[in-house]
Amino acid sequence: MTRGSRMLLVSLLAAGLLTASGIHAQAGSAPAPPGTRAMWLWHPTDPANVVAWAARHHVTEIFAYVTPTVATDGSLPRLRELKRQADVARIRLSALGGDHTWTTDHAAALAWQKAAAATRLFAALHVDVEPYLLPGWTTNRTATATAYLTLLQRMRNAASPLPVEADVPFWYGTITVAGKNLATETLRRVTAVTVMSYRDTGTGRNSIYALSRDWLARGAAAGKRVRLGAETRPLPDCTYCTFAEEGATALGNALARVDAATRTSLAFNGIAVHDYDGWRTLPA
Repeated sequence: MTRGSRMLLVSLLAAGLLTASGIHAQAGSAPAPPGTRAMWLWHPTDPANVVAWAARHHVTEIFAYVTPTVATDGSLPRLRELKRQADVARIRLSALGGDHTWTTDHAAALAWQKAAAATRLFAALHVDVEPYLLPGWTTNRTATATAYLTLLQRMRNAASPLPVEADVPFWYGTITVAGKNLATETLRRVTAVTVMSYRDTGTGRNSIYALSRDWLARGAAAGKRVRLGAETRPLPDCTYCTFAEEGATALGNALARVDAATRTSLAFNGIAVHDYDGWRTLPA
């Protein structure tokens, strides 16, 4: 460790952004380089077109949706070709899956995990499970959130060798479950998170960066990586949550401002754009 690194470590400890348990994981790490991008890919699309788009837009990781029946539903050849093309372009491929019902239906989630890992195509699992969409989030939040955390723990403990990254809302840090913080407990159970920090500005009040600062601090303390998210699909109920109206130039400018704002955030792992279909159809 260099003298500069030691001084930074001492500063982080003093500021409470790094705990003793996170020292080993964070020592020598650095924020993702400016321009580091990932994207969600939910729908079947020609692999050549997807990878060409990703390469042009500096995407280094694609979260590609994998069905629970991937072994039998005919989607495997397309995913194999996507993997081949991604390897040529040096783009990492993660298996994307999730459903809010997985919160309590752990068997379904674990079956998906096993099926995705069995393809041997992916470097990681990227799960999108949103427990707050269940009625139980209102009627019995503690039980529902606890079930969610148990699911993440079971996926982490499964025989699959693939790391698990979870999509999370920006506000988990405001939720307490059985006396513990939901954001902190989520980070304990996953390798990394992607924050659904959906706003149409990069910095300033109520922006992508502003919404994510709590997660970035918690990620640094836990020794876990935190990716931020940007939305491009139309959202009629939240027009300020998406770049669908602002367009591609505004998106690029906003993400560049996020890159600049996070240059000293050790947990920062780049920005993921939701999603391929929305991004490629943005107005200029």
